[in-house]
Amino acid sequence: MGAESYCREIEAYLCRKNEGHLVRVVGPAFDMVSRWEVDGVPLKVAFSGIDRAVERHNRKGPRRRPLRIEFCEADVLDAFDAWRRAVGLSRADADEADRPSAGPTPRRPSAPAHLERALLKLSSARASGRLGTAADDLLDRVARELDETRQSGRAVRGAARAALAERLRGLDVELMTMARRALDEGERLVLEREAREQLQPFRERMLEAAFAKAVADALDRLVRDRFDLPTLTL
Repeated sequence: MGAESYCREIEAYLCRKNEGHLVRVVGPAFDMVSRWEVDGVPLKVAFSGIDRAVERHNRKGPRRRPLRIEFCEADVLDAFDAWRRAVGLSRADADEADRPSAGPTPRRPSAPAHLERALLKLSSARASGRLGTAADDLLDRVARELDETRQSGRAVRGAARAALAERLRGLDVELMTMARRALDEGERLVLEREAREQLQPFRERMLEAAFAKAVADALDRLVRDRFDLPTLTL
């Protein structure tokens, strides 16, 4: 894409998130965002980091001024780290040690908070109807199970947390299997091409098998985003 086009995409997205207020990505901000492009931060991952920064900014109350891109960097890099772990790039990225840290490693979420967020996203996915009515039974069943677990008040430490994590992994597999089946062939090819483009900056550092697995994992993330499905796994 190139740094110039990448920065303009980021600028346009930030403008929309700032309710139309233009905040230019120039000077030091341009250099910062250009590094994201060089490091291989996919645009959708950068957008998700910006979303997180904007949501936190909005929780502080009415805005007096638009949010600048510099205040989004930590969230963008956190989102990038999460994306790399999800697609198996943590070890393949040989330059990781040279990239500035976004801060301390985030604490893992509590099980109740994780379940609450997952339930909200499931409700949204059910209401959107993107998966079609055939998926309603599965979405309802998963939501009921998550809600029962959340309301039970059972301790989720040690063996209990491990058992919960294993059950959530199983439910996540069911959700993703259903979501992949809901794609038509044209949609699947478009998302697969996007997954390969996202991973292209890392291609030369990866063995063929590792790259193929990373593409499959990146595709799953795009499918999840396509249907606005939560990640159930702890």
